[in-house]
Amino acid sequence: MAKKSKAVRLTIKLACTECKEQNYTTQKNRRNDPSRLELRKYCPRCRRHTLHREVK
Repeated sequence: MAKKSKAVRLTIKLACTECKEQNYTTQKNRRNDPSRLELRKYCPRCRRHTLHREVK
């Protein structure tokens, strides 16, 4: 059986909302979460926990 062209799980990058630096990569399921992912993560450039959003 041939592999499907569109993967369900895809790799995304998370960028800090304050300094715009892309610090983290993670995976998400496209079917379960079609909207943009937002997580509070540690930003080494800002040196504190900030909101990180998914970027293309």
